Amino acid sequence: PAPRSPLGPAQSQPQGPAADPAHRLNMLLSDASYRTDSWAEIVPRLLGPMGIRAHLAGSGQQATHLIQSMPIHVALVDLGLPLESGDPTQAPEGGYRLLDILSRLANRPPMVAIISARTPREEGRQLSAALHHGVFAVMNRPRTAGDVETLLEVLRRCVTRHYKGRWPTS
Repeated sequence: PAPRSPLGPAQSQPQGPAADPAHRLNMLLSDASYRTDSWAEIVPRLLGPMGIRAHLAGSGQQATHLIQSMPIHVALVDLGLPLESGDPTQAPEGGYRLLDILSRLANRPPMVAIISARTPREEGRQLSAALHHGVFAVMNRPRTAGDVETLLEVLRRCVTRHYKGRWPTS
């Protein structure tokens, strides 16, 4: 029987280098929070044993490098992401640029936008940008264990719908 994942059944078996379970699904995970115990540190540990490899990016620049170096099968895009690493005061435009890049890829991955707005106006801007780029879902930045569970359920639905319950084969 095919192995199962909390993100949906793994019915197709990848060939070549992708046959290694560690390379079944590449997830781009961008996180703009500065907490050491953030959701972005927890999710890879939970999904790794199921063949989901999370690649963490703390800036738009890091995320762009990851996109250029490997196929991305699903992307969690924090819209508060800075363009470059090391400057916490920088305007959070990296997430928006990341949505642009991902939405123009030939093999466009499903995207989940993570928002953390300080004002209603900022929240409206983030929601509008996410919807404009055709994201699968929009979520507030996970802060509790319950929020992480909700994120995992959103990811499961995302992979099930986009890949029809099969692991990507690229």
